[in-house]
Amino acid sequence: MQDYAWLQAFALNRFGSQAALDAWLPQPQSAAALRALPDARYLSTLSLRVFRAGLKHSLVDAKWPAFEEVFFAFDPEKVVLMGAERLERLMQDARIIRHLGKLKSVPRNAQLVLDVAHAHGSFGAFIAEWPEQDIVGLWRYLAKHGNQLGGLSAPRFLRMVGKDTFILSDDVVAALVAQGVVNKRPTSQKDLALVQAAFNHWQAQSGRPLCQLSVMLAHTVNH
Repeated sequence: MQDYAWLQAFALNRFGSQAALDAWLPQPQSAAALRALPDARYLSTLSLRVFRAGLKHSLVDAKWPAFEEVFFAFDPEKVVLMGAERLERLMQDARIIRHLGKLKSVPRNAQLVLDVAHAHGSFGAFIAEWPEQDIVGLWRYLAKHGNQLGGLSAPRFLRMVGKDTFILSDDVVAALVAQGVVNKRPTSQKDLALVQAAFNHWQAQSGRPLCQLSVMLAHTVNH
């Protein structure tokens, strides 16, 4: 596995200058900003991620104001009370995407938000306090306790709200294989631990957030 110096040199060669590289890379939100985001906004973003999965993002985004209306602005205390009969009625509402499995995920994930908030004060506090050095553990928690948050949905949700995370896109996986970190797409806890260790190593060397390292690594793959 190459050290961070190689990744930095590769990125500078591609972007031409440190300033151009830094301007292009994503920035995670601060812990304070993550704590300040209301639970309803976390539930909205969780739900948006679930509906985007497998669908054209622009289509989902265009319909999202209607989702905000029918789901009470994603107030988890209200959403969690939505039963099967109400969800069945939503299947007749042409303003939203009528996918029953995804619709059912919203009150189920409202329960996740409420449970976490009860234990930690707020969902945002829980997200903010989770250590990035074990971000795959947060993916695993969300997939286990949430609904339809497996695969890349948990890390993509975290990226959407600004929690620092890497994302195992096809290019990042190809780069990790090329670096000898893993020999295939990591799905087992063992392989995910190897990937986490690699990113922790690069972060310790560079001081860069995981999201920046992830994007830089993806661009080492030739197309």
